[in-house]
Amino acid sequence: MHSLGQQAPGEPQAPAPQAVEDSALVAAVLGKDRKATAEFISRYADAVYGYVRARLAPRHDQVEDLVQEVFLSAWESLSRYRGTGSLEAWVMGIARHKVEDHYRERLRAAEPINDGDQGSALPAVQPAVHQLLEEDQVRKKTWQVLASLPEQYRLALVWRYWEGASARDMALKTGKTEKAIERLLARARTEFRGRWNHGQ
Repeated sequence: MHSLGQQAPGEPQAPAPQAVEDSALVAAVLGKDRKATAEFISRYADAVYGYVRARLAPRHDQVEDLVQEVFLSAWESLSRYRGTGSLEAWVMGIARHKVEDHYRERLRAAEPINDGDQGSALPAVQPAVHQLLEEDQVRKKTWQVLASLPEQYRLALVWRYWEGASARDMALKTGKTEKAIERLLARARTEFRGRWNHGQ
């Protein structure tokens, strides 16, 4: 006989309180409960907005539209939420996909990269952008420099180093060659370093 609060071997695992709460909220939203829908938005709006805003900076004019797309997509696919993870993680997963879609569309539409004498134009040492993003003491300057870059360069660097996409994955999703993406990243890194060293 097991003591109170302990689970006997073979007994089904009781769902965590958060999972129960998430499932109840989903059921209420699917049942067209307006109060639940408002709760759903208020619960995740700040996290989604902050995530999207940081990754689209300085194009803040595009943030609201993308946040709306995230929630629209969440509502349209809410019936597929299975409760295997937290509802917040599920919503943020949609936000990540929407941001990636944005990167893909913007880079796909970008002007083709000139194949000129790129090799001789690159410095021997490239800035470690991913390291700069992780260091608190230079984070502010890093984002100021990124915000000053042409959109094509900024999105490529954020997608590659902050979101962790590989050049191959970026190429597949934009319809460009891997070599073209690598050239874009090389130019973006060069421009980043130049602006970093010379105060933009």
